[in-house]
Amino acid sequence: MPFIPHTEADVREMLAAIGVEHIDDLFDEIPAALRSEVPQDLPSALSEMEVMRLMRERAGGDAPLNFVGAGAYDHHIPAAVWAIATRGEFYSAYTPYQPEASQGTLQIIYEYQSMMCALTGMDISNASLYDGASALAEAVLMAVRAQRRSESRRVLMPQTVHPAYRATVRAIVEPQNIELVELPYGAASGGIDAAALAAHEGQEFAAIVVPQPNFFGVYEEVDELTAWAERNGALVIALVNPVSLALLKPPGEWGSKGADIVCGDGQPLGSPLSHGGPYFGFLCCRKEHVRQMPGRLVGRTVDADGRPGFVLTLQAREQHIRRSKATSNICTNQGLLVTAATIHMALLGAEGLERVAAQCSANTQTLVERLVPLGVHPAFAGEHFHEVVLRLDRDAAGVVEAMAARGVVGGYALGRDYPELADCLLVCVTETRTPADLDRYAQVLKELLAG
Repeated sequence: MPFIPHTEADVREMLAAIGVEHIDDLFDEIPAALRSEVPQDLPSALSEMEVMRLMRERAGGDAPLNFVGAGAYDHHIPAAVWAIATRGEFYSAYTPYQPEASQGTLQIIYEYQSMMCALTGMDISNASLYDGASALAEAVLMAVRAQRRSESRRVLMPQTVHPAYRATVRAIVEPQNIELVELPYGAASGGIDAAALAAHEGQEFAAIVVPQPNFFGVYEEVDELTAWAERNGALVIALVNPVSLALLKPPGEWGSKGADIVCGDGQPLGSPLSHGGPYFGFLCCRKEHVRQMPGRLVGRTVDADGRPGFVLTLQAREQHIRRSKATSNICTNQGLLVTAATIHMALLGAEGLERVAAQCSANTQTLVERLVPLGVHPAFAGEHFHEVVLRLDRDAAGVVEAMAARGVVGGYALGRDYPELADCLLVCVTETRTPADLDRYAQVLKELLAG
């Protein structure tokens, strides 16, 4: 059993039910001479996260410290999440084609949709997509379909969007005659270059993608970007990190009207890294765009006797309607990951998720402060969340390789995707990193820079 679900009150109630006063009374047939005394040198109590890390370290020896993010993040997942998600009722459930036999599955998807709407500030959420990259591609397709003020099939795609996301979107939408127009980033800010955006003033675009935070971990000027889109008749596609929304303004409140579509990767909400997957993508929108949303929507209703129940409210897929009328051909249901995310958010609650986000941000700032004396500084002036681009005095890829040999996954070398940033390292610090971890990172990097 990965966690103990019983509270002290539960234990007292069970003992009372069987007529026993103490747990020790259950073992009174064991002679006292054979019983072990409670060790007196036990360390002080540890949190669940600390215990799990201790066990992993002892099982795996010197496990490398992970400071790489770049779209997949090493967060603590409470043991209860997967203990519940892997119960047979959830683990073996797939697509809820028959609502009368799938009420549990439908309800948890409904709860997930409700939580995502609360987190993003949007009206509607569908069930899951494959991952954040495919979710962004679906959002672009959706925006082109939903655009009523223009027949343009051009979408502004900032270079501050994850390079893998951009490649995925390009592979999916360009064969459908949708043009992606890249927006460069500001060399000083690390955000969308305002001058480059101004050059497109008055031009017709179906939508603009606004990452928050962006691939560099920098906060974009979302209110200004949303206002620009409104002036120019473009829809706003928000690409967000769900954990960051515990601290930041939700996309539904950007500018005067909010974003039109919100998407991202749900991996930070209860999905382990698992060598790259499986993860899931999320997609939310304003109510006026719901008919263009891909996938399925679960709704709450009442039956003939007035009892609450759950149904598939909207099923705009080729399995349900004519292929020419479908909005998507999303086939694989990522329901298990969505179940884990729902349990994860329910366990943490709004306050817990905010604490996680705040600790991530604080840890990142602490690491930056420890590296400044080494001559390592952030490459961009913009405020950042739990990732930061650090500029070194040498090729970053070589530093990453050398740090890995010393047991530290030092970050993501940006030169492969941004040749002009070959001396820059994208570093991520989540709530799982301790002060000792930050000290070790700084010490290893200091030795390499001095060597």
